This record gives sequence, structure tokens and C-alpha cells, in this order.
Amino acid sequence: MRHAAEATFQKRFKRDFLLNKYLYLMMVPVLAYYLVFHYAPMYGAIIAFKEYTPNKGILGSAWVGFQHFKDFFGSYYFWRILKNTIVISLYSLCFEFPAPIALAIMINELANKRFQRFVQTVTYMPYFISLIVIAGMVKDFTNNGGLINTFFTYFGANDTAMLQKPELFRTIYILSEIWQKIGWESIIYLAALMSIDQEQYEAAKMDGASRWKQIWHITLPGILPTIAIMFILRMGNLLNVGFEKIILLYNPSTYDTADVISSFVYRKGLIEFGWSYSSAVGLFNSVINLALLIAANKLSKKISENSLW
Repeated sequence: MRHAAEATFQKRFKRDFLLNKYLYLMMVPVLAYYLVFHYAPMYGAIIAFKEYTPNKGILGSAWVGFQHFKDFFGSYYFWRILKNTIVISLYSLCFEFPAPIALAIMINELANKRFQRFVQTVTYMPYFISLIVIAGMVKDFTNNGGLINTFFTYFGANDTAMLQKPELFRTIYILSEIWQKIGWESIIYLAALMSIDQEQYEAAKMDGASRWKQIWHITLPGILPTIAIMFILRMGNLLNVGFEKIILLYNPSTYDTADVISSFVYRKGLIEFGWSYSSAVGLFNSVINLALLIAANKLSKKISENSLW
């Protein structure tokens, strides 16, 4: 029975391959990319369990087991960076994730198509600006005499270097993330909105439903599958707070609220040359993200019947 099923599968695959051979050929570069840049480097994760030194290589380095994990869990920095990572990630989930959904709905509600295109263009533009330039703009705006400082001093606030204050770092980071990505991330929700049957809106109008009720009972349910998939993907990267921008914006005076797992790995691995220790921290982060991805997928499947698998 098993051999018959395997033979049937092989015949179906061979037939499908002959019919769609060019599509399979197009898959080769994508598969090669993931094999070379995503799966092959996973072999290097073994140094998290070794005392790696470049002159001995990965296989020649001494095996230390879970020592680096124990050192990390017992260090002073563990709770600080774990707390910062979770807090910034939750801020991002609560404020950054819904922002493009709200923007897409507002753009969809605009009756003036020319103004609609203008809003889309303006909100897309920051995404295409270099991250280094974005970080430089944020620093200039929040420094003494900067645009934001000037605005607040007009209302009586003190002129201060905002990025030097630990209590303001997370707010500045999240707001800059929203400003930079809201337009680009709204594209997928705008595409989902286009697939909603317009006759539902016409029927709702005939029943006397207001625009708010149409959004609540037609628009949001219509894009709920897309929201669920994007939420699952976001949960899978919840602890992967973008270290590039954090590294560009933070400084020793804001480590207490700005230092996250990814920036800690960067400092330990590339600046202090603690390759094995930083690999252990990064592996810990990846395992937690995988667990969150699986949990979010199961939760979404149970609540909304939408999931990745």
C-alpha cells in the first residue's frame, strides 16, 4: 500500500514537473539563496557550545556544552536586555503593528482619488530613505535646538537632548519606526481591501449602516485573514528588535532602556570578540522566537481559523 502511494506520488510529480518545468526552474535561485544564506550558516551555531577561536576553527575548538548559556542567564545583563527586548517588542506590537492597518482603511475611505494617491506617496517615501539617514534625521530632530525640541520649547518645555534620556528612548524609537514603515506596510492591507466585494457595502448602505459600522462589520472582517497572517509573522520575529537602528541611536547613557538582545550580541560578538558567547545569546533568541511563532500560529488557528500551516 505504501509503495503504491509512493509510486502514485512520483507519477504525479513527474507529470507536474513536465507541465511546469519553467516554474520549477524559476524556483532554483530562490532555493539556492535560502540554502546558501539561511540554512548553511546554521552549521556555525555549533560554536555556541564551544570555546571558539579562529585559529582552531569550529571543529577544533574546545567543547564547553551549555557553559555560555549558563553565563548569560546568570549575568547582570540578562534581565536588563530581556526586559528591554520584550518591552520594545510589545510597544511595537501594540502601536506599530496596527498603524498600517488604520492607514490602509483611512486611505481606502478617501473619496478623492488624487488626494488618495498623494497620501500614499507621502507615507511610502520614508521607507526608501537609508536607515543611516533616518537615524541622522532622528538625532538632529531630537538634539538641542532640533525641530522637535523647538516645537516643545514653544509650549514651555526645556530644550534637551532627548536621546540622552533613557525614559524617552523607547518612545522615540517606536515613533520613528511607525513614521518610516507605516506607508510601506499598508500596501498589503490595501491589496486585501481591494478584494472585498463592493456589493456588501451597497447592501449595508441600503440597510442604513454608517461608515463606521461598514468598517467594523465588513472591512475589518474582510482583511482579518491578512491581519492574522501578518500577526503570526510578526510574532515569529517579536524579539528580533531591529538592532541596526538601535545601535545607531543608543549610547551608554541609554543602555538601561535601549540595550536589547540583538545589540548585546553585536557588542559581544563583533566589538568584544566573544563569538561563542554572542552565538549562545543569539541562539537563545532564535529558540524563543520559534516558540512564539508556533504559539501564535496555534492561537490564530483556534480563534480565527487562519494560520500559516
